[in-house]
Amino acid sequence: MSAALSIDSIKSQAEGLDFRNQAFIAGAYRDAADGRTFDCISPVDGRVLTRIASCGEADVDLAVQAARAAFEDGRWRNFAPAKRKRILQIFADLILSHTTELALLETLDMGKPITDSTRIDVPATANCIRWYAEAADKVYDEVAPTAENIIAMLRREPVGVVVAIVPWNFPMIMAAWKIGPALATGNSLILKPAEQSSLTALRLAELAAEAGIPEGVFQVVPGLGEEAGQALGRHMDVDAIAFTGSGEVGKLLLKYSGESNMKRVALECGGKTPHIVMSDTADLDAAANAAAWGIFFNQGEVCNAGSRLLVEESIKEEFLEKVQGVARSMRFGNPLDPETQVGAIVDQDQFQKVLSYIGLGAEEGAQLIMGGKQAMAESGGFYIEPTIFDRVDNTMRIAQEEIFGPVLSTLTFKDGEDAVRIGNDTIYGLAAAVWTNDVNKAHKMAKALRAGSVWINCFDGGDITTPFGGYKQSGFGRDKSLHALDKYTELKTIWIELH
Repeated sequence: MSAALSIDSIKSQAEGLDFRNQAFIAGAYRDAADGRTFDCISPVDGRVLTRIASCGEADVDLAVQAARAAFEDGRWRNFAPAKRKRILQIFADLILSHTTELALLETLDMGKPITDSTRIDVPATANCIRWYAEAADKVYDEVAPTAENIIAMLRREPVGVVVAIVPWNFPMIMAAWKIGPALATGNSLILKPAEQSSLTALRLAELAAEAGIPEGVFQVVPGLGEEAGQALGRHMDVDAIAFTGSGEVGKLLLKYSGESNMKRVALECGGKTPHIVMSDTADLDAAANAAAWGIFFNQGEVCNAGSRLLVEESIKEEFLEKVQGVARSMRFGNPLDPETQVGAIVDQDQFQKVLSYIGLGAEEGAQLIMGGKQAMAESGGFYIEPTIFDRVDNTMRIAQEEIFGPVLSTLTFKDGEDAVRIGNDTIYGLAAAVWTNDVNKAHKMAKALRAGSVWINCFDGGDITTPFGGYKQSGFGRDKSLHALDKYTELKTIWIELH
């Protein structure tokens, strides 16, 4: 979608969209077994876009049966890896050829700026599918170093029926991080999108079928977490669940696994990233730009958002002025406007949650120095101003709990050791960032910070080749890179004695 397009022309394109609103099970769109639906409400203006099938236990059971049948008869897993690769490449091509449609669906559904949906989310989704397609015929099995009369082969085999439960902040990208490796390794996959953002998942199912992915291999079961999600978590014929979302739901999935068939569970459950800026930082302007975008990009609805800004005491005032300057320059507004850089909060519940945390920060004694209010109330949508708190203590709830909104908490520290102590003082361990001109300090702090990713003199660095996941209550298991294949495969040892 060209940035030269006006908001009116983009709105016109949006009005012509055809919303897929049924579950995609066993190769066909179908209503929920009991006919129930839930409203798909756009955070852009609060209007109901469509009504989505609200799947329950009967629908889940039908999808699992179809997935199991597809896995057992080998209609996908028995394809030569090169054939799976070709089909997944076609799938990636189809995603790119439908960029405008998918970007509009993503923006209307969850409120992110249309320019981000077009330039980031759709290309990243296609790139992820293509990367794992390429890996399908390039990952080798192993032969162990054994005695002369022994051949020990280590085979990597698909785990079986995989469920992917994904969040609403990056609906397509988070789905692709699971679709790519799960399908490349020959599994059958059931995708459960967040109820706040089902539209692109349901359209991707149709594109996957068009690409040649067989019936039952890729299905989409929309519905409420406590119904469809719980039914999938408890199902006795699901072999693995890959989940990205809240810690609360992640713990429920672990419970469901233990109460059912001990299905494999991999979790990415958010974070409270410390974004540490040392006084010896070479480029404070670059650090300030990263600090502002690290929390306000995607409206702060990012699991590794730099929501805790830790600044060395001697530069705090100067640095906060720079961060505020960047934040004030951000173009905040209607997500369908190609000029918008910060859009709408995903739904009414999340909108109220973020506002309640802003009120809580003031009650706890933090100093509100920017934003903190609802914006664009007349639109009917869910908008909150980019918000910055100063004088935050790390014991405050706004410093400890994941807000998942455009709210930055600023803390100070005395030296690198103090910064690491504060940075690690959280239940989370997804990511951390350090800005310093001292390479020794950078290495020491990177080693000391308990996080799955540590960025030095940048923020949110990485690509599909590097693993993503966390320590502590940020979960376990990794998305992206070849390491993601571990979640979707079993290792089998075949031990042969020669006589």
